[in-house]
Amino acid sequence: MSEGTIKRLTDRGFGFIDTGTNTDMFFHMSNLEGVSFEELREGQRVSYTEGQGPKGPRAENVTPI
Repeated sequence: MSEGTIKRLTDRGFGFIDTGTNTDMFFHMSNLEGVSFEELREGQRVSYTEGQGPKGPRAENVTPI
């Protein structure tokens, strides 16, 4: 599992995680574990598994730390 910080959330049910590298990781609300999208906040630390979506890399199994 990797860790990062939620950088941005949208009103469309997806967001981006700052991974500490030059690339942000996309995630969709369907990839959350144990939390609803409405409970997430920008700046919150999360753990995730790197996966592959139809448009490229994405975070899966996103869980607040």
